Amino acid sequence: MMRQLSRVVGVVGVAWMLAQGPAIAQEQRTEIDLLSAIAQSPGQLGNYLDLAKVYFDQGRLEDAERMLSRALAIVQQQRLTGMTTTMSPSGGAPVRVGGDIAEPKKIKDVKPVYPAAAQAAGIEGVVILEATIAPSGYVSDARVLRSIPALDQAAVEAVRQWAFTPTLLNGAPVQVIMTVTVNFTLR
Repeated sequence: MMRQLSRVVGVVGVAWMLAQGPAIAQEQRTEIDLLSAIAQSPGQLGNYLDLAKVYFDQGRLEDAERMLSRALAIVQQQRLTGMTTTMSPSGGAPVRVGGDIAEPKKIKDVKPVYPAAAQAAGIEGVVILEATIAPSGYVSDARVLRSIPALDQAAVEAVRQWAFTPTLLNGAPVQVIMTVTVNFTLR
C-alpha cells in the first residue's frame, strides 16, 4: 500500500514539475482563473495541479486531494492510451458531433449504480448529459443538461467511465462533444 502511494505521489510530482515549465514564468494564478481554465480545457493536467497547490496552501485538503485525483486520472488515461494530446487540430476547441463529424462508437459501457434512496422513492427517468470525449476516446468531462436530482451524480459517474472509438478529423483524433442519455428504470 505504501509503495503504491509513493508511486502515485512520484507520478503526480513528475507531472507537476513538467506542467510547471510555463506556469513558473506566470504570476501565481487565482482559484477563479484556474477553475475557468479547467472548464475551458478539462484535459489540461497543469491546471488541476496548480489548483491543488492553491487549495493545499489554503489548508483545503479535501479539495486539493480531489484536484490531484483528477490530475492522476488524466495521467493514467494518457499512460493507458499512449496519447499525450487532448486537444483537437482545430485550435484546441472540441468539435460537436453532427454533420460531417460522426458520433463515436461506445466501446466500454458502465451501467450506473441506482441510488438506493431514489429506488426506495420510486424515482426513475432519463438524465441527459453533455460528454466531452478526449482524442483517446475516454470521457474527459460530463455535465448534466436535463436533471433528475436524485440520479444526476450516478449518471455522471457512470458516463465518466465510458470509452469510445476515437473520432478522426482529417485523419487525426480530435476531442468531441456529444449528448448522451442515461436511463434509470425500476424493474
